[in-house]
Amino acid sequence: MGYFAGRRSRKAAREVLRQAKYLRNMSGDLLADSELAKLKSLEDDLKEKMRQRDLALLDQASSRLGSLVLHLMPTKDHIVLRENLEVIVVAVIVAMAVRTYFLQPFKIPTGSMQPTLYGITSRPLAKPGLLDKMPLKLAKWIVTGEWYKEIRAKTGGTLTDSGFLRHNGAAPPVALVGNTPHKIPRDARLNYGTGQYVHEGALLWSGIVKAGDHVFVNKVSWNFRRPRRGEIMVFQTDGIPISPERPLPRGTHYIKRMAGLPRERVQIFPPHLLIDGSRVEDTPTIVRIAEKERGYDGYKLALRDPRARLRSPGDAVDLGPGQYFALGDNTRSSKDGRYWGFVPQENLVGPAIIVYWPFWDPAPETGRQRWGLAD
Repeated sequence: MGYFAGRRSRKAAREVLRQAKYLRNMSGDLLADSELAKLKSLEDDLKEKMRQRDLALLDQASSRLGSLVLHLMPTKDHIVLRENLEVIVVAVIVAMAVRTYFLQPFKIPTGSMQPTLYGITSRPLAKPGLLDKMPLKLAKWIVTGEWYKEIRAKTGGTLTDSGFLRHNGAAPPVALVGNTPHKIPRDARLNYGTGQYVHEGALLWSGIVKAGDHVFVNKVSWNFRRPRRGEIMVFQTDGIPISPERPLPRGTHYIKRMAGLPRERVQIFPPHLLIDGSRVEDTPTIVRIAEKERGYDGYKLALRDPRARLRSPGDAVDLGPGQYFALGDNTRSSKDGRYWGFVPQENLVGPAIIVYWPFWDPAPETGRQRWGLAD
């Protein structure tokens, strides 16, 4: 019994000392010199009693110091809530500092980097399965980033499927029922055709919407070393030197792969990338794409736009000082340097280093872990 009583007394004494230290740290500048001196004296006395074996003297010393702490402690309402709020505020400040100076989260919106990184995609599904109903639906989303969604007509009217808007960079993609816009997945095929009358509440589309990969971008490393070919690069779109007819959206970020470095000549001889007239064979990520490994399709020429660069094997882009060339891994479906030229050094943000969400891709054609290093 004496052992447990002593243990309780010593634990209570340590807690009182902790409260006294907290008081000095938080309100020491508000206390009078005499109050601080008395507080320090009682702390020293309690520490001395803890080294002795007299539990009665220890409890008395704890009581004296505890009474003084309660007397000097500023009165606060909802003290537990206040302390938790302080922790949250500090955590938010630290997170903002990390985001500003070290790591920045970035969401992949399109499929231009597939199969390295997946953008926002969808697949039709007539009705939800067991995992697409609450509460399992939420758990499935946390693990896979997949969410079952039904889009129903908000009003009756004639359908105008704005496919032009959906496939030409409009955000968000919409379809019109009458004059009412409905947000729809960019790659969705609706249950009704353009010009058909749709009744209010009719199901326009149902299926799974998959979140794009979320990555962390290292904003520090390129301050200490030069960017390397083959790295996944994130850059700002402002000031990209393109023609007025094909402006990139301002105030946003793109993610591509670093293909060309300053003072190099870039060419594409499908399916290979050429630098200064020679195939790139010393960069594993570039070779992997060119050799069509792991589902890659090789490097393609820009055949769709007569104003584009690199439309034939003889075309070349000559980079100057501080200029970089970006290519999507899925060059069959990527608006990249072949269309708008080079990226100035001042636009570079950093390399993508890790996919932090979703954790798993359950699709049969991929069926693999998504979380991990981004390469």
